[in-house]
Amino acid sequence: MAEAGTLHDAFIDELRDAYDGEKQLTKALSQLAKAASNPKLREAFTTHLEETQGHVQRLEQVFETLDERARGKRCEGIAGIVEEGKAIMEEEFDDDAMDASLIAAGQRAEHYEMAAYGTLVAWANAMGHSQAAKLLQQTLDEEKAADKKLSDLAESGINQSAADAAHGGEDDDEEEQDEERPAASMSASRKGSAAAKTGRRS
Repeated sequence: MAEAGTLHDAFIDELRDAYDGEKQLTKALSQLAKAASNPKLREAFTTHLEETQGHVQRLEQVFETLDERARGKRCEGIAGIVEEGKAIMEEEFDDDAMDASLIAAGQRAEHYEMAAYGTLVAWANAMGHSQAAKLLQQTLDEEKAADKKLSDLAESGINQSAADAAHGGEDDDEEEQDEERPAASMSASRKGSAAAKTGRRS
């Protein structure tokens, strides 16, 4: 019977998951930046792409402090989030709606990573891996800052612009309906008049 794994084994497994996830995100963030219309949003994705490349290197340092070889394990969670992001970019949204949706996609990834790194920091501290914990905390802090940046951009106007554009579209629909109503009313009036004339003839 195989010996049961320990928290250290789980820790290494999670590190490999994070390592693969960060590599997937280096490609995804580049695509999000290209798809963004808002210059500040594009800059935020580009800046975090550079940070993410640093996260990969930092994880390699963590592996080194633990005398482990740096290698990844397929991160299914990030893979799913990346696929959702690709699906969003294929939608035919207007620029404001697309930017708002790209923020949502970016924050899904950030929240996943914040949960993962929070766990890694806690486990590293519990096992006395102080150097690894310090490195992982730096990445966690950067993930939180990136998430806040996206929230600030959404709240500073991107969401409202998208909402205004959507509301404007609704107004256009209502105007079209209003234009159709008089024609329908006139048609009904003509039918009524015709019926009255027929009644008088008889």
